[in-house]
Amino acid sequence: MRFENKTNIMKTTRIILLVLLVTGLNLHAQSFEYGVKGGLNYGSTDDLEGSLAGIDIDETADNKVGFHLGLYSKFEVIGIFIQPELVYTRLNSEYELGDYSINKLDLPILAGIELIGPLNIKLGPSFQYIFSNDDLDSIEIGEVENDITVGYQAGLGLTLGRLGVDVRYEGNFFENESVAVDAAENTSFTLDNRPSQWILSLSYSLGGND
Repeated sequence: MRFENKTNIMKTTRIILLVLLVTGLNLHAQSFEYGVKGGLNYGSTDDLEGSLAGIDIDETADNKVGFHLGLYSKFEVIGIFIQPELVYTRLNSEYELGDYSINKLDLPILAGIELIGPLNIKLGPSFQYIFSNDDLDSIEIGEVENDITVGYQAGLGLTLGRLGVDVRYEGNFFENESVAVDAAENTSFTLDNRPSQWILSLSYSLGGND
């Protein structure tokens, strides 16, 4: 089942990327821009459940500050824009057992409209590839069940010349567990790696056409 889920997500990603490529070519004479972006994120992964030294645990993570850095492009026609991005994200969480972090590549593909003046609204799916996760302090955490998952992002943005400011919320649709097992210490629990975070970004347009 895990292999089938990965295969379906990868097929979907390739299809969307192909559509975006064709759209970009068709919109060559329309509005287009590309640039860099980065900023801070504030959130956490999901629940930790199981037993530690024979004691049951069911813990929700506290939010912590992380960061992100990446690239974006933006195609616009008839008042609607499509904004694909490729972003490295460090998501940090704090449990009672210690701090925990995941490192991932995000591919949000957002659709949006301009509202009033420089204000815009955007939302869409966000594909993520988790390429590493840290141990929970001294407790060794296994790899994530699915390194490729899909969630969503939605938020508001401001465009001020070449500068842009975005505030978004990111969530995920599916559980994505890591397992920690230590028979000697009578420890066995799962940690859900689903992100839930607020994202504050600054962007800078490097070029394009109007």
